Amino acid sequence: MPQAIAAPPKRTPAPGRESGSEFTPLLRTVREQGLLERRPGWYAAGITANLLALAAVATALALFGDSPWTLLLAVPLAVFSARTGFVAHDAGHAQIAARRRTNHLLQIVHANLLLGMSQEWWNDKHNRHHANPNHVDKDPDVAPDVLVFARHQAGGRTGLRGWLTRHQAWLFFPLTTLEGLALKVYGFQAVFSARGRRVGRGERAVEGGLLVAHVAGYAALLLTTMPPGRALLFAVIHQMLLGLHLGLAFAPNHKGMAMPGEDGGTENWGHLRRQVLTSRNIRRGAVTDWLLGGLNYQIEHHLFPSMPRPHLRLAQPLVRAHCRALGIPYTETGALDSYRQVLGHLHTVGEPLRAAA
Repeated sequence: MPQAIAAPPKRTPAPGRESGSEFTPLLRTVREQGLLERRPGWYAAGITANLLALAAVATALALFGDSPWTLLLAVPLAVFSARTGFVAHDAGHAQIAARRRTNHLLQIVHANLLLGMSQEWWNDKHNRHHANPNHVDKDPDVAPDVLVFARHQAGGRTGLRGWLTRHQAWLFFPLTTLEGLALKVYGFQAVFSARGRRVGRGERAVEGGLLVAHVAGYAALLLTTMPPGRALLFAVIHQMLLGLHLGLAFAPNHKGMAMPGEDGGTENWGHLRRQVLTSRNIRRGAVTDWLLGGLNYQIEHHLFPSMPRPHLRLAQPLVRAHCRALGIPYTETGALDSYRQVLGHLHTVGEPLRAAA
């Protein structure tokens, strides 16, 4: 178990010296506190509770599927599906178990089988994000697509893409309702196409088999418990709420923060500055921590990706004090204000196109 929080780390050398020197004292303190040690018991309890909750929803569908009121069960199913995604995320970062194989099994069950999302596709994309968060050229999460996150990305967008960029602040949350389906589509594309695949044929077969099993099991559950029309409506509501929940968890973390690549002066940032200056925390609270799966401690998570989720809040005072000693801005805000900042940033990015129109 981690020790009680000790005094903050001593002042470290000023910026401009060896890039790793700013982070090393903090890493040493975190290790001494035992905050990088695994918490398998905590995760076992959480995973068990989540699986039981999913089973309870499935049982309720089987018992009361003839009633139109079963559509309301799409709400808890979306919440617990999102929590399934949080477990897959943590397993992918090796936060849960010391053995790599255990984390792999936990992730592939939660991601592929329970969510219908490719483990390998997610890990590749997410690891590139962690290596260069918010970097306009290297982070896949800010690559221009339906939305754009930097002004220079908005230039030259016309037609439907231009219209989307001009109105992206208003469209952001409606578009997040598609995130649950998008994760499935991207996963299937990655597994069943030859592009970008770096895993062996056996691993690909396992991933593909679990993805197909997810779709078959999901369809069977809905179609055997309610009429086809209601089953389709239930699936739409469930997937839209799942996407919205995931969007609410992911959106505040980096959008509107510093974007390396726009300014050449950021290219020499060390690990500490690269992760802290591009990330935003949401103020802690029991409900916030639970609903956002610990991702509200985004700065601590990015500095220590393998740190177990329950230790992130314990590391926060150490990280904040260390940043204060170095004069590095540490961004933390309330949930509603974080969404305001995200939407404000998206609105600003689309301003040139609105002015031209």
